Amino acid sequence: MVFALTAILVASVIATPAFAQSPILVSTDMPSYNDGDTIMVSGTVSDLLSGYQISIQIFEPEFGNIVYINQFGVGSDKTYSHQLTAGGPGWFSAGEYKVVVTYGTENRVAETTFDFSGSSTTPKGKSIDVEGFLVGYKITGGNVVSITPDVDSKSLIIVITTTSDGELTITLPRALIDAVLENGDDDEFFVLVDLEESDFDETKTSTDRTLTIQFPQGAEEIEIIGTFVIPEFGAIAALILAVAIISIIVVSAKTRLSLIPRY
Repeated sequence: MVFALTAILVASVIATPAFAQSPILVSTDMPSYNDGDTIMVSGTVSDLLSGYQISIQIFEPEFGNIVYINQFGVGSDKTYSHQLTAGGPGWFSAGEYKVVVTYGTENRVAETTFDFSGSSTTPKGKSIDVEGFLVGYKITGGNVVSITPDVDSKSLIIVITTTSDGELTITLPRALIDAVLENGDDDEFFVLVDLEESDFDETKTSTDRTLTIQFPQGAEEIEIIGTFVIPEFGAIAALILAVAIISIIVVSAKTRLSLIPRY
């Protein structure tokens, strides 16, 4: 009987599959965070891949938008860690945020989640992509139709439709538009509602500025003027300019060659 039980036990151990180590693991140092808290993301990888870094993305719960993206290296001991601040553009909603890390290939991916209490400096509302920047806004008494950079006037043109007197609260990333003095200090924005100067309230962080603007029923356009705005289609325009210059050089070279007499 003893030998029979031992044989069964050994057979069951041998038959049990050995589970391979996951290629990448991830976790956060705490299960929940408030606006402005430091988030520490860390984990391990099963093996080191030459030339690859950890890619991290964080998704907000309401619309599934990416609110944070970055890359960083892995240590020689196959561990990694990355620090970021909770809050900022896009971090409007309170709820469960998802962290996704990838290392090398698509099958080397891991996920975790944490709870976020919501941002105290940016409004809970909608968001719109402006030249690759996520601009969050909340509006009452109307809707935002579009947001377009105007390079000549160093401003953002916000087209709206209204149903009543209302209010627009909009969070502007400083990398998209800003108003600064020559010494680097903050300057005031200049806001026009249908070409009429309008007062506004503002809160600031090191990465963005949030404006609250009143507008009357029937308003169609809000313009926020600063000292800098990213060019509309800046990268595309630069590419087109480069192609045009190369084309001119090639055509000029061919023209000069055609004028050289052949003997």
